[in-house]
Amino acid sequence: MADRVGAGAPRWCDRCGAEAATGAHAACAAARVLEPPRYCAHCRRRMKVQVVPTGWSAVCVEHGEIRG
Repeated sequence: MADRVGAGAPRWCDRCGAEAATGAHAACAAARVLEPPRYCAHCRRRMKVQVVPTGWSAVCVEHGEIRG
């Protein structure tokens, strides 16, 4: 996952939105190899995701944009 400026350690899984400390999220980690994040890992908000041939961008209204 790309880093956000000023963001602390992720509290939420950026794929399923569940609390990151509740398990390994192995299926989520495997899926994230091919998919962009769907939830903000810092506030659990659903992000606006755009996928293009050259990559992706995901925008959280609170924490801004990340690209991959």
